[in-house]
Amino acid sequence: MAKKPQYGLLIDYEYCTGCYACRVACCQEYGHEAGSSGMQVIEQVQPLPKGKAYLCFLPLPTELCVLCAPPTNKGLQPACVQHCMANVIQWGSLEELAKQLGKKPRLVLWSPQ
Repeated sequence: MAKKPQYGLLIDYEYCTGCYACRVACCQEYGHEAGSSGMQVIEQVQPLPKGKAYLCFLPLPTELCVLCAPPTNKGLQPACVQHCMANVIQWGSLEELAKQLGKKPRLVLWSPQ
């Protein structure tokens, strides 16, 4: 009997614009209270030489993330993936997503399992 694939998210931090669409979509999908979501977006300032700084945004699943089980069980994408305007969040089997790691420096693979 074939093993059922596990699913997760592949997040490309290099191009996240901090629009918070992933967080808003999750809140709307599940009716989470304000300040509570299956996704959070962390703003990080990294210092650069000559007094400059680089601002980056880190979308991170929280303990509330269930990978949108009801829609994904029907073959649909999670709300955060569907609404990500910068297209930095992908959903799929961990095996397939893991093949993309190493192609870019700022990819993170996440799974609730």
